[in-house]
Amino acid sequence: MIFSHKKFWAHRLGPVPVLPMTREEMDLYGWDACDIILVGGDAYVDHPAFSTGIVGRFLEAQGFRVGVIAQPRVDRDDDFLRLGLPRLFWGINAGNMDSMVNHYSSDKRRRSDDAYSPNAKAGLRPDRALSVYSKICRRLAPDIPIVIGGIEASLRRVAHYDYWANRVMPSILCDTGADILSFGNGEAALESISHGLSYGWELSRFLGERGVGMLVDRLPDDMRIREDFGEAAMRGEYDFRRLPAYEEVRNSAWDFAVASRLQLTETRQGGAGLVQRHGDKELCLGKIPEPLSTRELDAVYELPFSRKPHPSYANARIPAFDMIKTSITIMRGCFGACAFCSIAAHEGRVIQSRSPDSVVREVQAIAVAENKDNVVISDLGGPSANMYEMTAKDSEKCLNCRRQSCIYPNICNNLNVSHEPTLKLYERVRKLESVKQVFINSGIRYDLALKHKEYIEALAKHHSSGYLKIAPEHSNPAVLKLMMKPSIETYDEFSRIYIEKSRECGKKQYIIPYFIAAHPGSGDNEMLDLVRWLKSRKLFVDQVQTFLPTPMSPASTMYWTGYNPLKPLSKDSPRIYSAKSTADRQRQKAILRYHDPKNKALVEKLLRRQRRRR
Repeated sequence: MIFSHKKFWAHRLGPVPVLPMTREEMDLYGWDACDIILVGGDAYVDHPAFSTGIVGRFLEAQGFRVGVIAQPRVDRDDDFLRLGLPRLFWGINAGNMDSMVNHYSSDKRRRSDDAYSPNAKAGLRPDRALSVYSKICRRLAPDIPIVIGGIEASLRRVAHYDYWANRVMPSILCDTGADILSFGNGEAALESISHGLSYGWELSRFLGERGVGMLVDRLPDDMRIREDFGEAAMRGEYDFRRLPAYEEVRNSAWDFAVASRLQLTETRQGGAGLVQRHGDKELCLGKIPEPLSTRELDAVYELPFSRKPHPSYANARIPAFDMIKTSITIMRGCFGACAFCSIAAHEGRVIQSRSPDSVVREVQAIAVAENKDNVVISDLGGPSANMYEMTAKDSEKCLNCRRQSCIYPNICNNLNVSHEPTLKLYERVRKLESVKQVFINSGIRYDLALKHKEYIEALAKHHSSGYLKIAPEHSNPAVLKLMMKPSIETYDEFSRIYIEKSRECGKKQYIIPYFIAAHPGSGDNEMLDLVRWLKSRKLFVDQVQTFLPTPMSPASTMYWTGYNPLKPLSKDSPRIYSAKSTADRQRQKAILRYHDPKNKALVEKLLRRQRRRR
């Protein structure tokens, strides 16, 4: 259980108004040094939705003096040394987004702004920020341990396909030279690491811990490792599962697909840790972290955040903060497991929910921070809006379950899908005197919502701004199957009920559907099927997303190898088509925007050709 360690001696100094970014602030707090220094790719915002904010306050609650170096200039050593050297370790993250996703569009075009930087200024973090920052810290202080974490570390923890380099890259531990990688929900691992290092433990003591990755010369002889790559279950006979080596997955699409399949199979509660050979080193990843209890999650989100950017930013606008400053995270995790998404690989599939009392207290904290009598809550959500308190009826059954999704292709009988706790939470929050309005802006899993139509009614009546964003992603059944998304008929039913409930409460409201072009399995014909569906409903799509292969997602494996890791693999299986050239990807995007005058001739030509073939 987190918060179980005896606090470090510096806890007697008490929490600070904001974690220091300068020596002057340290002097004001009476600090001679920082125990831990966090180096991050985002502007520092003392808010639970920002990685540096939540990690910093969590480590402070353990009793440590935590300093922050946000978006340091990589050509200036003094930027990294402005707080001196940390007594225990550097904690390094690239930011709330993978730095390559942050910098480049799915067409590999450089983005002109950065929502996580002051005044949205681009270029304040380097490409592959985690590696750049880590190498600089190692050069400046060779003997001080480096712990990497966050989304860039978590999803690049094994050998992975990198879209921007268009090749398989090794675990990010190899490139960064870091000592420890913290993946997934990091609180328990960070508590163990920070206190362990304060006791003077050797780094080797953390090898194999949950949520911890390390690169070592040799694995312990007593480590129980399953060495074969077979599908058959072997209960209780191993604690770690070997993946094909980096050199094998780098050179063979088949071996990469096998590694991806094994990794997906074991990344679950009850799954094993992973080991993977990288040259003359062994990568060891412990089992995924245990889900946090409600009590633990409440404690994390109720740490003494100022809920504001660091004062040094003065009046500079940080767009990402503006978007989420009045939103509230009510849960972590996602059991949907959409193929193009990596959330389950990072946060896990078990839903971890906060208590209604804790959520109400955060609403009150927002009202204080905003200095308003009536605040507008922009979201009550998480990875999905409507999975709150949806857990297994019998958690023991889940330990041996190898399904990738709890709701696809059908909803598991062991899953509690009641929306009653969510509806009660929404009602309680919107009836608070300090609340003017509560919107729901997290993604809605509409197949789940159809199991409790009162939830759809509540959305329409109380929690929509007039435009509800929903992501059916495609209409073609074969593509939706690869995506692990429900049928388009399911979306149609949800849409019909939502519009009907809106009309009943006297509102004219709309659904904005989101779609993906160039997903694995989608060629021109599949995109034309989608165009026919859009035309039949007189829908025009302007917000178009082109598939972006991100590390550790099953769809990225489909894109790179042509194999589907979501089911048992066979070399005889038909390979999955993916649009890879810029021309093919842009054409699919143009097809989806069929109503644009400059795309009209192309779409009509392709439709005529498709009709002739059929």
